[in-house]
Amino acid sequence: MTRELRSARYGAVLTFVLAGLMVGTMTVRIPALTDKLALSEAMVGTILLVWGLGALVTMQSMRRVMARAGSRAVLRISGPLTALSLVGVALAPDLPLLLVAVALFGMAFGVMDVAMNAQGSTVERAHGRPLMNGMHAGWCVGAISAGALGSLAIAAGLPFTANVALVGLAALPVAVLIGRTHLPEPSSTGTEPAGRRRMPPVVYLLGAIMFFAFMVEGTVADWNGLYMRDELGAPEALAALGYPVFETGMLAARLTGDRLRARFGVRGMLTVSGVATAGFFAVVLVAPAALVAVAAMFFVGLGVATISPLTLSLAGTATRTPGPAIAQAGAMGYAGLLLGPVVIGFLSDASSLRTALGVAVVLGVLIALASRLLPREEPAPVTPLPVREPAEAAA
Repeated sequence: MTRELRSARYGAVLTFVLAGLMVGTMTVRIPALTDKLALSEAMVGTILLVWGLGALVTMQSMRRVMARAGSRAVLRISGPLTALSLVGVALAPDLPLLLVAVALFGMAFGVMDVAMNAQGSTVERAHGRPLMNGMHAGWCVGAISAGALGSLAIAAGLPFTANVALVGLAALPVAVLIGRTHLPEPSSTGTEPAGRRRMPPVVYLLGAIMFFAFMVEGTVADWNGLYMRDELGAPEALAALGYPVFETGMLAARLTGDRLRARFGVRGMLTVSGVATAGFFAVVLVAPAALVAVAAMFFVGLGVATISPLTLSLAGTATRTPGPAIAQAGAMGYAGLLLGPVVIGFLSDASSLRTALGVAVVLGVLIALASRLLPREEPAPVTPLPVREPAEAAA
């Protein structure tokens, strides 16, 4: 392994860590943000929706950009912009400016997310072996670090503005430095730009699987604590443990996911992941006590964790350049992240929260069934690709 490839791999992992840290910092300090601007729960929901829509809008428009510019160039711009926009969120003095800042943060992150996954696919193919799960484990590390730093900031009495601004300002030079490690992508073949060609059908199938998985993740993030408290009678402190336990399960699965993929393949892993997600979420819903449900959330995290890295990795092999295919699958996936909590909200109003959360069990089954439609053999499995130097690109 050359020094350049090693640096590119570490740089890709650190990019995921940085993204998880920035997004996690904003979400961890939302209670402090509500105190700062005296926001209602409805306005907090609006802020999160604006952030998600901003990310989704840029993801939907990234196919052509990624085909023309490549992930390295896009990351070198979007990484620092995400850090700067996070500072804007921290400094926003009122609700209208906060909504603008949050929209810009979401848009910058949407670009960064597509580009870092495309860069991860490029690094993975250059190494010739599965690496994407390990990179997504970096996101978990960043998100968990954001929670730890946020707790320390709260204990130290650091307000929302100072905490979030410091993280954004610290992330800015790191993003610039990491940008120097990224690999260029191989040029696409054919006369028609890759971003304008219709994607192979497998890309849309992978996007649908990712959509189901992200609906589950969004449901857990937004509704798990409320379910533990209101339906199972858990005290606030115990109810709050559900999501961190879920994230811990995700981290454990992603740290081992690449080795499991090399042994069992994407199709087999996704099928098992869907069954595990459905089964363990059913345990959460029928648990006789909150403590049992919290423990089951660890296994839900284990089940769902590898689905998005696997689908994005496989999408990256469906075309010569990974960026456009990853942009398409990623946009479909993040639509599920936005839609899932909304669907649960409407269904819980019509029935009960426990019944509404049964959707997650159905989604797990759909993941397992859709995975059986994937080819038995991975198309163009992660094979080494030559690293294109700038001089070669210019030629």
